[in-house]
Amino acid sequence: MKFTVDVDVQVPVADGTHLATNLWRPEVDEGTAFPTLLVRLPYGKDNVSLYGGAAFPNIFTLVEAGYAVAVQDCRGTYRSEGIFTPHLDDASDGADTVRWLTAQPWCNGAVGSYGASYVGFDQWQTASTGVEGLKAIAPAQSTADFYRAPWYSPGGAMSLECGFSWAALMSVAHADRELAAGRGTAEDLTAAAELMTRIPAALETTPLVDHPVIRKQLPWFITDVCGHPSRDKYWRDLAAIERVEEISTPALILGGWYDLFIGETVNAYTEMRRRGGSQEAREGQLLVIGPWAHSPGADLGAFPDRSFGAGASMQMAEVTQSHVRFFDRWLKGSETALDDQAPVRIFVMGRDEWRSEQEWPLPDTRYTDFYLGGGGRANTSGGDGVLSQEAPEASAQETYLYDPRRPVPTTGGNIIALSPEVYAGPADQSQVEEREDVLCFTTPVLEHEVEATGHVSLTLFVSSSAVDTDFTGKLVDVHPDGRAINLCEGIQRARYRESLAEPEFMRPGEIYELTLDLCVTSNVFLPGHRIRLEVSSSNFPRYDRNSNSGGTIAEERLEDMVPALNHIHHGPSHPSRLTLPLIERGTRRAGGSS
Repeated sequence: MKFTVDVDVQVPVADGTHLATNLWRPEVDEGTAFPTLLVRLPYGKDNVSLYGGAAFPNIFTLVEAGYAVAVQDCRGTYRSEGIFTPHLDDASDGADTVRWLTAQPWCNGAVGSYGASYVGFDQWQTASTGVEGLKAIAPAQSTADFYRAPWYSPGGAMSLECGFSWAALMSVAHADRELAAGRGTAEDLTAAAELMTRIPAALETTPLVDHPVIRKQLPWFITDVCGHPSRDKYWRDLAAIERVEEISTPALILGGWYDLFIGETVNAYTEMRRRGGSQEAREGQLLVIGPWAHSPGADLGAFPDRSFGAGASMQMAEVTQSHVRFFDRWLKGSETALDDQAPVRIFVMGRDEWRSEQEWPLPDTRYTDFYLGGGGRANTSGGDGVLSQEAPEASAQETYLYDPRRPVPTTGGNIIALSPEVYAGPADQSQVEEREDVLCFTTPVLEHEVEATGHVSLTLFVSSSAVDTDFTGKLVDVHPDGRAINLCEGIQRARYRESLAEPEFMRPGEIYELTLDLCVTSNVFLPGHRIRLEVSSSNFPRYDRNSNSGGTIAEERLEDMVPALNHIHHGPSHPSRLTLPLIERGTRRAGGSS
């Protein structure tokens, strides 16, 4: 099929700003109108990665399927006018662009949207306006709640590695734009580019708010992200999830088990199923989750310490074909387009296979408690920490020193990993588990397979010498060869134990019950494997390190930070426990061991 591409079409929005847009249209009979797909991004509309790959469907296939495609630079980025302030204008600019598209003679009045990461943010923001003409969205590896991801977390700790890395990336783009406009200097661009080459070292900066490049090139990160550590009105007003009843669009939602947005990916799906603004929206949600992370190349399902097989990649998941079928249903009205598409499609790790489901969470989930036990010496993987479905009869207290000047290092996991020295996804935690400030609770070797698919949580009874500290949890699959492969993780900042909006400090020495959201997974622990839980008080730089002082962490220096003596209590009076979402379909009940 022939097509035309109009470059740098200036689309006006309500305040008179013009947004640069590339328009791809099939070349057919004059007067033909097409359903149109919108992609809005701050990374440059001329980026060839938008032609297809990873979570982005192939643009040529979309055009051949009879869709026009509009790719637009967000306000204040690349060739668009205005000033870029993340999230601030996305909802209104997106809605105005949809209105402009539907008014064009070559558009049939039906608009859809697709794309990953920030492009997905924009889709949720635009959909939350209720703009007429937006019929369907396809956000991939994204979020509808900016506090919970990517800037902070469900437990209130800052997602430092992601937030800082993204701020560094956008600083380069802004410095380049300013230089081209005659407002910046070559020295500014060089400083921003150099920052991108030393992100791991730069993450050690204290106070965080004093980083000179970020403060100059993207001050929003300092004033708005660092300046709002609680989920206050600022974050609630930005969160599309707070307006879910106004979102009437069906959605094809893609996520990865190791993606930093996965918790909010599934949260958006479940909230839309429950509270979406129309019957079509509630019934028209599709969820696809693979063994993917957010970093470049992590769409293949192959990582240094764990590969999930040839069928694990996004390409094998038929991302492009899924988009075409989805948009055919909702933009072209094809009633049969999704007949072969289950509402939920997940990759089950361990078995390393795709599986179709009708609901999420799975309706036959049996939430099962695995109790923490042992004699109080669970430090390191060689300690006496036990994980069992049998509640312990004896009480014990685990103790470790958390020193924010020597935090537990992030190894793999749900990070953005823009630096070549680090990688996201499944990684062997054996070295981490040698530390005295990492508690390990492990089952005996399994005789029968155990499937955990769904939401994982951790209940801890804790005390500390500090007024505020963090507690972390990590679910690990211990392989027969000794590899300890992470599955999912979470953190709880103690001051946010009751509310993300209203912090409350601890009383040193007093015991508190905390619930940690360890996110979601789908994994079959095979016979010969063991289930392990890691507990500590840091996972740096995945999350910022708690200074333990009770101060504003982003404003504190290294010398302001103090060690904390932290305790985990378990036993009859303090039933600390890991809750796993077990799926038992024709298998013996979990817990068999040898």
